[in-house]
Amino acid sequence: MIIEGTILRGREFDPVEGQVVVEDGTVVAVEEGEARSDDLVVPAFVNAHTHIGDSIAKEAGAGLTLDELVAPPDGLKHRLLRAADRADLVETMARTLRFMESAGTGAFVEFREGGVEGVRTIDEALAGLEIEAVVLGRETVDAMEAADGFGASGARDGEFGSERTATRTADKLFGIHAGERDAADINPALDLDPDFLVHMVHAEDLHLRRVADRSVPVVVCPRSNLVTGVGLPPVAELADRTTVALGTDNVMLNSPSMFREMEFAAKLFDVSAREVLAMATVAGAEIAGLDCGLIEPGREARLLVLDGDSDNLAGARDPVRAVVRRAGVADIKDVIL
Repeated sequence: MIIEGTILRGREFDPVEGQVVVEDGTVVAVEEGEARSDDLVVPAFVNAHTHIGDSIAKEAGAGLTLDELVAPPDGLKHRLLRAADRADLVETMARTLRFMESAGTGAFVEFREGGVEGVRTIDEALAGLEIEAVVLGRETVDAMEAADGFGASGARDGEFGSERTATRTADKLFGIHAGERDAADINPALDLDPDFLVHMVHAEDLHLRRVADRSVPVVVCPRSNLVTGVGLPPVAELADRTTVALGTDNVMLNSPSMFREMEFAAKLFDVSAREVLAMATVAGAEIAGLDCGLIEPGREARLLVLDGDSDNLAGARDPVRAVVRRAGVADIKDVIL
């Protein structure tokens, strides 16, 4: 397979005219030269934090606090999930996943409620799709063993120690929410030596130093934080100290569109378009241990092709800024997974 156009190549997303050569699902060459296409070729997105299960409850719970919405075990989300028909749950998740795939997301990291059964339902929802899932079970060690790791809710002193030990023994991924509604759970989360943290809205100087000292990656979800009213993460300060990735969080709160998340982050925080594109691609891939997120030889060919001559993108002077701040689902010509 040969894809021509302006290619956002490598870790710096340098725009080069030419072609990407793909063999057996792998990028084997990025060749500069005249292209017969106005297309923009971009790494497919990696959504680094999702809760797909609450696809059954989109836009439910307007006006509720964060705890009322999503806190286990009796937040609105959890009550609705317990009451949901299993077939309906699988179908609504599958529809969300089809949208994510068609909207340029090549992989995602899912915090999956419902124990072992929750892991099984998303496995069913993924049937027939090419999007790659890194599923982190919740609530029980059995769920971790059935999944790719464990996704913990916010820690308080002494919580999740046994789950962290079991996950480490299994050599699987351990992620944990921290600093979403206040700072009280950040140090306990860091004490668990997680593979990554999620949110960090209320990170203080001490926490930033600890994150930097341990090189702990952070996934931020600014649209979700805005909707729930908890504040906004210090994205620029985090990016100065560690790897930062983007996630869309709960489907009940936000469309899982990485275009929307990128535009929001780029226009709200003091970070460059290239930094934001990295947060939406290679940063999430590296947190999840995936070999995608960049266009360079040897990487998985998970690619997004945008129509650079669409009414929306025609005339763009800076391809990276155009992708991050302006592009949308309507500009997509192809998603290659």
